[in-house]
Amino acid sequence: MTKQRARPPARAELDPVEIASRDEIAALQLERLRWSLRHAFDNVPHYRQSFERAGVHPDELRHLDDLARFPFTTKEDLRRNYPFGMFAVPREAIVRIHASSGTTGKPTVVGYTQKDIDIWSDLMARSIRAAGGRPGDIVHVAYGYGLFTGGLGAHYGAERLGCTVIPMSGGQTEKQVQLIADFKPDIIMVTPSYSLAIADEFERQGLDPAKSSLSVGIFGAEPWTNQMRAEIERRMGLDAIDIYGLSEVMGPGVACECIETKDGLVIWEDYFYPEIIDPATGEVKPDGESGELVFTSLTKEALPIIRYRTRDLTRLLPPTARSFRRMDKITGRSDDMLIIRGVNVFPSQIEEILLGDPRLSPHYVLELRKEGPLDHLTVKVELRADLLNASESEKAAIGQDLERHIKALAGVSAAASIVDPGSIERSLGKAKRVLDFRPRD
Repeated sequence: MTKQRARPPARAELDPVEIASRDEIAALQLERLRWSLRHAFDNVPHYRQSFERAGVHPDELRHLDDLARFPFTTKEDLRRNYPFGMFAVPREAIVRIHASSGTTGKPTVVGYTQKDIDIWSDLMARSIRAAGGRPGDIVHVAYGYGLFTGGLGAHYGAERLGCTVIPMSGGQTEKQVQLIADFKPDIIMVTPSYSLAIADEFERQGLDPAKSSLSVGIFGAEPWTNQMRAEIERRMGLDAIDIYGLSEVMGPGVACECIETKDGLVIWEDYFYPEIIDPATGEVKPDGESGELVFTSLTKEALPIIRYRTRDLTRLLPPTARSFRRMDKITGRSDDMLIIRGVNVFPSQIEEILLGDPRLSPHYVLELRKEGPLDHLTVKVELRADLLNASESEKAAIGQDLERHIKALAGVSAAASIVDPGSIERSLGKAKRVLDFRPRD
């Protein structure tokens, strides 16, 4: 079967603002930013108090650069105001509530007015179109539904674009494969780690995932490397497109790659104002320099978000396929950095090394333990399926090679544990890459 590759959108299909001048975009941002700051100050006690403590007032914003004078918002601020204290409209005006998983404390609660939902749907439709989707396409949604924003965000956006939606959600991997084979969708929206579990299930059933009907995958909800993109595209025979979002800012669809370039996520700057800061000092860094991503919402009614520290590490890049700036792939999170015997390590660094070895699969987990006074890292990774019958001595040799590469490229000593295909538990959504067994103080 020859797949029809998705085509880039024609200029006439784009929203006018997507091809506007930078001056026009900046003028729109300034107008909307002034409204958003005033809306937050007037209607959310937290923002009024934090602005007053910082000695700033919304009326003092005369230029976009003036935003740097305003205080940051953090996840802890949302948790302290749990559940509805950050809402800027009466609860009766809220038409939907989402929340984070809350695995490390109280969940962060986000609310939406009907206008917020409409804008979210529009931006998800814009994102799917940028990824190559068109009205009439069949979209298989394998993001989780419920309080997690992924499933419903993808669902409403695909419907808004005029697509046919298969609301599969996560899990039931055998059924995922059955429906893809039977319904022949054009697009799948799923986490990158779970897409590989779906590919494994195709192969378990004797089917070639690269020969399915899927021509585009829109992958988000967790960081993934360009090496992972190459692996997914090789195995599934599709264009793998990156999408970005987080519930506190909106959900998926804050930024998305364009299929014609695949050179970074285009930020929908008409609705979200991005900054990059030094995570240690909070100082705003110029475009092109790496740091922590910060977002300010420009139109949100229910939950305006001012200078929200995402903890995601990236950099801002100049426009290419659209008039908006791009962000590079997320390299990690400032709060996910592992410090192993004084060396800073991000899981994405290990992933790049693993995917550079053709003998290893992309299924892995990093295990942290305490051995005496020192931290110890074990990298547990599966062999590729065609090496299922590898001997113990062959596994040991592969492990020794991996340990050398990790030491040389990441600068940290680690023990490699090479295991058989299928040994590592598959994620049904966001992959849990780090297991920390160190005792808590």
